[in-house]
Amino acid sequence: MQLVKEITLLQKIEEAVKAIRDSSALEVKIGIILGTGLGKLADEMEVEVEIPYETIPYFAVSTVESHAGKLVIGKLAGQPIVAMAGRFHYYEGYSMQEITFPVRVMRFLGIERLIISNAAGSVNPAYQIGDLVFIRDHINLHPDNPLRGVNEDRLGPRFPDMLSTYDNDWNERALGYCKEEGIPAHSGVYAVLAGPNLETPAEYRYLHIIGADLVGMSTVPEVLVAKHMDLPVFVVSVVSNRCYPIEQLSETSIEDVIDAVQLAEPHLTRVVKYMIS
Repeated sequence: MQLVKEITLLQKIEEAVKAIRDSSALEVKIGIILGTGLGKLADEMEVEVEIPYETIPYFAVSTVESHAGKLVIGKLAGQPIVAMAGRFHYYEGYSMQEITFPVRVMRFLGIERLIISNAAGSVNPAYQIGDLVFIRDHINLHPDNPLRGVNEDRLGPRFPDMLSTYDNDWNERALGYCKEEGIPAHSGVYAVLAGPNLETPAEYRYLHIIGADLVGMSTVPEVLVAKHMDLPVFVVSVVSNRCYPIEQLSETSIEDVIDAVQLAEPHLTRVVKYMIS
């Protein structure tokens, strides 16, 4: 009986990169992950090619409303970029390794910096719907970790240190730009839970007590893998709903989230284009 040799993570990455290179030879420098309701940033690009996820080896398929599910390669503000129009989430049933596989592929495509956007609920009473928040740290409450398992030393160290995970220089530049342009913006701490349900009032209170400013269901897995691969990260959240103080809570639907972030999307687009130009 002939044994089938297991395909390694590096081999999967190389196969995905080759498939993308067959469609575009552009030497990308920046990777962007577009979150819920924030896909229109791709419309600002000079698009060279759009590649559906299902045509890229070992890519998952986005199942969430408002996530287009394609890799977009081209230029934004004069810079060569690769953008994920739609991301993957743990609550969709994918493993942490599947969620973060595109980050590894983008790194092997040549990106030198990763920009991540998301929609998030606010547990900081000073934050309003539509505000931008540049993430300076996170609290990981996921039940799994994309770095769990056998470590591939050619990708990164077994025990990556998380001290300087977020690019504070870029955060300061972004805050300065927003102040000049009159865009409501803050620096904050992002807490991640598995989802897909929104949190209970008691959980919102807990998140506020432990020091979170925002709560969401994404981003941290991608950040962990970026840090593992020594890839600088800049994360911007759009406040989609207010979750604190508890007395002011109201029910929130996915439609409410999308409507809220789409109102703030022009601000996000301006900030991202400024930061990469």
